[in-house]
This record gives sequence, structure tokens and C-alpha cells, in this order.
Amino acid sequence: MKKLILTLIVSVAFAGVALAQNTFSAADFKKNLGKTGTLCDTIYSLRIVSDTLTLLNMGGAYPNQKYTVAVKGNKINLNWADLKGKPLCVTGVFILFKDRPEIQIAEPEQINAK
Repeated sequence: MKKLILTLIVSVAFAGVALAQNTFSAADFKKNLGKTGTLCDTIYSLRIVSDTLTLLNMGGAYPNQKYTVAVKGNKINLNWADLKGKPLCVTGVFILFKDRPEIQIAEPEQINAK
């Protein structure tokens, strides 16, 4: 039993280290363009453009956001209004859209509401 618990603790520790290596801050965003990573911040504002596009402004309210998360498609089902003011982590490719930092996501595993 002790070996099982020890193995579990070691596995979780290594998994945490692996995730931390791909987590970027807003300051690192432009240095990691084209790379896939995880970015965590607070949602300050959002705009539901259509039933297949929701824009989440993180790190500040529009038009002063640090970056935008473009949620495309309809596979991700969250109560968007309840997310405002709460932390969120998203994983995707870092891109520039109209010279503004953006991450585009479409799959549920790319988003983690804390």
C-alpha cells in the first residue's frame, strides 16, 4: 500500500513538472508565437459573437485585453456569463490576430475552468 501511494505521489509530481514546462505568462506570449502552450489568467470581458464563436478577453477588458481566446465551434459548453471575473486556463497555439495576441480553441480538453 505504501509503495502504491509513493508511486502515485511521484507520478503526480512529474506530471506537474511536465505541465509547468508548457505554461506561459502573458509576457512570454510573443516569444512563443506558433507554439502550443497553456495560458492562465482572469476573464475580464467576453463577447458571444454567434453560437459557434465566443471571444474571451483575458488580462484586461476589451479593448485593453492582454490577449483574446477565440472559442470556435460548439463542442465547448460552459455558462460563459458565470466565467467573467474568474480564472481560466486554455491550451492552444499562440498566434497574432490583427497584431493582437490570441489563442484559438475548439475542443473541451483545451479549456480548464478553475
